[in-house]
Amino acid sequence: MNPDLLSGENGGYQPLADRLRPKTLAEFAGQRHLLGTGKPLREALERGHLHSMVLWGPPGVGKTTLARLMAERASAHFMSLSAVLSGVKEIRAAVDQSRIQRGRGRDTILFVDEAHRFNKSQQDAFLPYVENGSLIFVGATTENPSFELNNALLSRCRVYKLRVLRAEEILEVLERSLGSFEQPVEVAPELLKQLALAADGDARRALNLLELGVDLATGEDGPVRLDDALVEEVIQGGLRRFDKGGDMFYDQISALHKAVRGSSPDAALYWFVRMVDGGCDPLYIARRLVRMASEDIGNADPRALGIALDAWQVQERLGSPEGELAIAQALVYAACAPKSNAVYTAFNAAVKEVHNNASEEVPLHLRNAPTELMKQMEHGADYRYAHDEPEAFAAGENYFPESLRDTRYYYPVARGLEQKIKEKLAHLRALDKQSTMRRYE
Repeated sequence: MNPDLLSGENGGYQPLADRLRPKTLAEFAGQRHLLGTGKPLREALERGHLHSMVLWGPPGVGKTTLARLMAERASAHFMSLSAVLSGVKEIRAAVDQSRIQRGRGRDTILFVDEAHRFNKSQQDAFLPYVENGSLIFVGATTENPSFELNNALLSRCRVYKLRVLRAEEILEVLERSLGSFEQPVEVAPELLKQLALAADGDARRALNLLELGVDLATGEDGPVRLDDALVEEVIQGGLRRFDKGGDMFYDQISALHKAVRGSSPDAALYWFVRMVDGGCDPLYIARRLVRMASEDIGNADPRALGIALDAWQVQERLGSPEGELAIAQALVYAACAPKSNAVYTAFNAAVKEVHNNASEEVPLHLRNAPTELMKQMEHGADYRYAHDEPEAFAAGENYFPESLRDTRYYYPVARGLEQKIKEKLAHLRALDKQSTMRRYE
């Protein structure tokens, strides 16, 4: 092996992931949906037709590598900025360098890592130079660019979504890397697969784990051997891909909510464990579960709301792991319960009604009358006390402002307890129609 591979540009240590950065598209792992034969991005790269773009994807899937490959294929000058460490001053310096390169007949790719970390004014600083072609902007972000990048900048770029690498793709990367160490490395295929799985879609992480294992096994004569115990030690304590507060966080809670709504208890448990394993606070999931109980189950099974609240309280009082089991119990109950969003829909309809219309006065017969003056003004006059009526129902009475008489928001479904509620309301409406005491004001 070439000893120079162990050194960085300044002669220092160079991580394995950096030493093995692909030099050609053939070496690039994954992203066949973008780089497969005939795909637009592949065609643009092979022809050297560069354009500004945003590479959106999780860590370790090749965003930086892809930007470097673009520059090499097009013989363009490559510059890199980190949005974490740079500001408008560095952007202007990069623009000055790109003008020099342009004067030499050479394009410049400005790669901006963590582009979503730039604020609005910093993002705006790129606009004139992207617009006039002074530089080719390639932004890398782990966050949804629709939310994190300015529309003005997005309108000048194409967005490419990079996917999490599959375990078999990471395994290929690990297999290629085995010849890159000073000593021969011996590792059983099943152990290498364990490392690939532990990386959870992140090729950089996989190479870091392998490098750590080799470092721990060095000092012996002959080949470096990675055994079961060493691999277990290396991968122990690694968290699954989660990214609290980022896209992955919201994607996973969305999947959990939809699994409950879709009556899939097994999928609900899977996403719950994924989120907790990734570092999510179980109390957050408990709060969301209360929302699910009202939004998606409602009066089809009102017990779901109480069970969700109980699970939340258990988590608060006992913590983990007892609390997590209670949340799991509540999730399974909610997933198996009959579903109705009738209350959720009715509430939203009532909110829309109130927001979009004038404030109607309370009808006189429904008003409070605590004083003699109010009684003289007919507040509460002719109000019918429902408990004194047959079936404790004042048939024909109107409880709306007159302009909203007979308005309906709530339509119970024919599932669970709401089936009974639906039948009851239908019976009461029939009594209303038959009543000779129907109020008109």
